Amino acid sequence: MIHGMFYRTLDQTIVQEGFRRSVSEYGVPERVYFDNGKQYKTKWMSRACAKLGTRLLYAKPYSPESKGKVERFNRNVDVFLQEIQLNPPVSLEQLNRQFYFWSKQWYQEHSHSALPDGETPQTVFQKDSEPIRYIDPEELSRAFLHTESRKVDKSGCINFRGEKYEVGLPFIGEQVDVVFDPCDISELTIEYKDHTPWQATKLIIGKSTGKRPEMPKGIGKVSSEHSRIIDAAEKVELEKDRIQTPVISYKAVERRLR
Repeated sequence: MIHGMFYRTLDQTIVQEGFRRSVSEYGVPERVYFDNGKQYKTKWMSRACAKLGTRLLYAKPYSPESKGKVERFNRNVDVFLQEIQLNPPVSLEQLNRQFYFWSKQWYQEHSHSALPDGETPQTVFQKDSEPIRYIDPEELSRAFLHTESRKVDKSGCINFRGEKYEVGLPFIGEQVDVVFDPCDISELTIEYKDHTPWQATKLIIGKSTGKRPEMPKGIGKVSSEHSRIIDAAEKVELEKDRIQTPVISYKAVERRLR
């Protein structure tokens, strides 16, 4: 069975989205087989498969024969793209809806020469003796969470997306894994070897401090109609003038002597 969609961008997020949709629709696979592209060989993919209990396999480098089925399927996609040109879709949603119908009728429910007696992939999938293992939506969401590594600083905290989170003093200097939902980082889960995962708390500086005391009367700003600085300057200058005024008038003495 296959799952496929068209996207506006080409990055590892579409790999994650496509893998998640396929697990949700067809159940948890025993094994997955990927190309060696860097969009597949990620820490996120390793963690997701480990949480799902799925064995993760990669094709050998420089061995095109190991991807023969994928290449054959791509040829069928090319046929679909040629057919869709006769009546081009007006939106990405319409394109994906038509591709879904086509993949059902002309691939999964169509006879394949590589299968015994020309059976269809749908028939072979349903004849498998192993029961299909579906997963609870919440468990699926947890398995597909993102993870990044952070080093715990001297205060027992980590920096994440511009915020500080408390991890714990026992982990100072250690490298921990931060598990999070990229759409909602209000909650972070910390994973560390041999420890049960726990929630990190956002550090709120000042949350334990008391109310700031009021300023004592007389120290604060007081309104005034005069400038104390200018008044003081005027007082100093007047005092200087008074001191410099002669105590004895020599002109009066001179007139007396005459």
